[in-house]
Amino acid sequence: MKIKAYRSFKKKYRKLPAAIQDKVDRQIEQLSKNFKHPSLHTKKIKGIDGIWEVRVDDFYRLTFEIVEDTVFLRVVGNHDDVLKNP
Repeated sequence: MKIKAYRSFKKKYRKLPAAIQDKVDRQIEQLSKNFKHPSLHTKKIKGIDGIWEVRVDDFYRLTFEIVEDTVFLRVVGNHDDVLKNP
């Protein structure tokens, strides 16, 4: 699948620590190959149609949506902050 990121994702990504950016990069790579890979812990966000969550690590998450054959990265950051406004 193709991967594209919304401006809001890019802005939040740049504010992450370098070590977390590396983890996000690895998860995005895996996401492009198989968005349901077990290491991603992919799940739908309850109450919001079409938005999915991926685990970066215990504290960080990213959200995305799929439009046709493209994954659009929406938000990345702390688990609680991401899920407040996915």
